[in-house]
Amino acid sequence: MKFIFNYSKLIISSFFWVFLILTWYIYSGFMPSYQLPSPMMVITAMLNIVVDVDLIKQIGLSLFHIITAILIAFLVGSCLALLPFYNAHFKHFIDHRLTPFLNSFSGVGWLFIAILWFGINSFTVIFAVTMVLIPFAIINLRTGILEMDSEILELGKSLTRKSKKLFFNLGAPMLFPYGFATLRTSFGVSWKVVLTAELFGGAGGMGYILNKSRQEFETEMIFAVIAFIIAFVIIAEVIFFSPIQKHLDKRYIRD
Repeated sequence: MKFIFNYSKLIISSFFWVFLILTWYIYSGFMPSYQLPSPMMVITAMLNIVVDVDLIKQIGLSLFHIITAILIAFLVGSCLALLPFYNAHFKHFIDHRLTPFLNSFSGVGWLFIAILWFGINSFTVIFAVTMVLIPFAIINLRTGILEMDSEILELGKSLTRKSKKLFFNLGAPMLFPYGFATLRTSFGVSWKVVLTAELFGGAGGMGYILNKSRQEFETEMIFAVIAFIIAFVIIAEVIFFSPIQKHLDKRYIRD
């Protein structure tokens, strides 16, 4: 039964992509290439991205921006989310003041502030992306803390009064699925933010390529960059995130 279900998903997914590419191919024949390039033009541009050393460097720069921002946001967000675990006085401020403020402030707003403060460089991009991702870490980990098994924690408190030991032995394992969910969400969101940040405030990266291609009317390169990012995110999801998520579901979710 499981095999039939997976086979059906594969057929539906294949049909969707074939239909999309075929429709794209037909419409590209009725429109100028600077508005809608053909699939072959985009594929050629994608191959150029893979073999061009300068373009590979720009991809590497975008990945550097994303990975750095995710790590900083996760570290800062984790510290803020865990503060009430050690001192209850921080709970109201973090849950009802800081998190709503950070969550409501747009990435574009942080980007323009960063440009004013730091100029156009990589630090500006990392700062803007980090500030957008911090609320995801806080919200996910605060949810995990609130859903901790209180009976297990009380049992742990009866065995040790050291909060640090209690957290690392009991709290951290229970929060691991929420931490992974934070990283998984941040990876997808960061691509959207980093493109905008690099487009306006970056001196390199995939967003910089998009801006340069727009100025030079290289529409096929714009489509190629977008297709490349979509493919990269899907591959990362299939190869890395989904297997880990399945393992976590088996370990932590009980019927």
